[in-house]
Amino acid sequence: MTDISMEGAGAGRQRRLDVTSDAARARIRRRYRAESRFKAYGIAALTVTAAFLALLMFDILRNGLPAFWQHSLVLDVPVKADVVDPAGKRETDAIRSADYFPVMKAALDNAIPGIEGRAASKQLSRLLSTGAPDGLRQMLVADPSLIGTTVKTSLMLSDDADLYYKGTGTRVESRTSQSAATPSGIKGEVTILASSNEFAGELKTIKDAIRERAAALTNEAARVERASQGKGVERVTQLRDQAAVLAARYQQPGAAEALDGRMASVLVAINGGLVKATKIEASGITGDVLLPLKSQDEAKPGTWQVVRYLTPEADRKVSDQEVAFLERLREIGAVRNGFNWNFFTSGDSREPELAGVRGALMGTALTLLVTLLLCLPIGVMAAIYLEEFAPKNRLTDLIEVNINNLAAVPSIVFGLLGLAVFLNFFNLPRSAPLVGGLVLALLVLPTIIIAARAALKAVPPSIKEAALGVGASHQQAVFHHVLPLAMPGIMTGTIIGMAHALGETAPLLMIGMVAFIVDVPGAFTDAATVLPVQIYLWSDLPEPAFQAKTAAAIVVLLGFLFLMNGAAIWLRKKFERRW
Repeated sequence: MTDISMEGAGAGRQRRLDVTSDAARARIRRRYRAESRFKAYGIAALTVTAAFLALLMFDILRNGLPAFWQHSLVLDVPVKADVVDPAGKRETDAIRSADYFPVMKAALDNAIPGIEGRAASKQLSRLLSTGAPDGLRQMLVADPSLIGTTVKTSLMLSDDADLYYKGTGTRVESRTSQSAATPSGIKGEVTILASSNEFAGELKTIKDAIRERAAALTNEAARVERASQGKGVERVTQLRDQAAVLAARYQQPGAAEALDGRMASVLVAINGGLVKATKIEASGITGDVLLPLKSQDEAKPGTWQVVRYLTPEADRKVSDQEVAFLERLREIGAVRNGFNWNFFTSGDSREPELAGVRGALMGTALTLLVTLLLCLPIGVMAAIYLEEFAPKNRLTDLIEVNINNLAAVPSIVFGLLGLAVFLNFFNLPRSAPLVGGLVLALLVLPTIIIAARAALKAVPPSIKEAALGVGASHQQAVFHHVLPLAMPGIMTGTIIGMAHALGETAPLLMIGMVAFIVDVPGAFTDAATVLPVQIYLWSDLPEPAFQAKTAAAIVVLLGFLFLMNGAAIWLRKKFERRW
């Protein structure tokens, strides 16, 4: 037993504390359990944070990584002189302004021969991007002697075609036939008859879809009847009649069914061609030829396939005819998938496949450069003066309070300040990196001052006192001894402030940096935008390709932030001094 004696101030009595009793041991166990619970809470908090961060990064990378890759067509393009350079003068301006659509159309016709009809030809041309001729145009401008020859070049695909090759928005099922089949022709509308009930499964799937549609119409009629309270009789009757028609069709399992754009597309690849089913029965189909057949001979079992596109044609960006063209181009080996350098070398565009982040990157770099050049020296000098030289009076107290308050002011207030002062009063150019840098400098300056003062306070006072003791002036002691030791903390605070400025959008929206800017800025006064604003603009667009571009731009922004944080760590290590 351990006895601990304590002298009371007034009573003078001795108090004995027993740490070996059951009650004392119970208290110790409770303290240990409390400590264990606290550790568990901390681990749980870290686990949840890491899980959310991992989920966020996974979602961003899953959506953004496909945008870094771009499909294109590599074709032999006949460059006809009478189309590209009718005058035959080989002038650069004439070659650059020529119409390359007939040249590209001829290359596509050579790649997929036998295409008839204006509609099919138009859909074939839609596979190419409006920027497809750019590579060929640059090639001919650099070497006009290629005019009149056949050139192998890469043609950029449209965003819809690119997304199709990436497997976005279209679910596909295919199976090899188990019986023989005979087509009735090679073009136009044909009938394909199988030697057995080869299409019974597809017919049953359609019948089941008809049954589900009938049930949905019946439920909708009941809902309308309840909601209208007997006033929507005509609408209810119409819905029930439609449901009855569909139910009657389902009750005939062997009857043929017509397919429309709201159903899954059934395509038959047979004899080197492709047929889209418009009417289906258990033993055959009737459909339109999308790609001409080589013959109408009987196809042996295992030599032809049935392909089902589960996403209805009405819900897809590419039609069945375009799907046929894309698959044929893939079969002949004309499709290439490479790194999307255009994403980093071009500015913004209304066409998703042409849009890039170069303009936003340059605007971000110029804006942050202006911000850094302004806020770093001003912030550090202000912190040194307030911490080391300013007299301690009510005025300096008021300044310090206002600096702390400015650090908590919403960022949009600084945007309003920039709009009123820099644009309306000084008439600086709207949407320019110069104005954006000035506004962000005002936003970041309080943070840098506070961080710099904290770094200066962290330096042991003995350092300055030793310098003063050997004869250094106050200024020499601060700038030669205190400031170098505080530099790691100052640099860390500066980088954190710059990272904060990099992610801001609200103040930049107020000064016009939300505009659609195609050109890449080359000066501080040129119109520009920044990465956060570019992400905001793309996220509001409905095209699926822009959604992928948005995630890819977020990846670039995160890379920018990681680079800045890495620079902060490097600078901290470089300027760090031990005492």
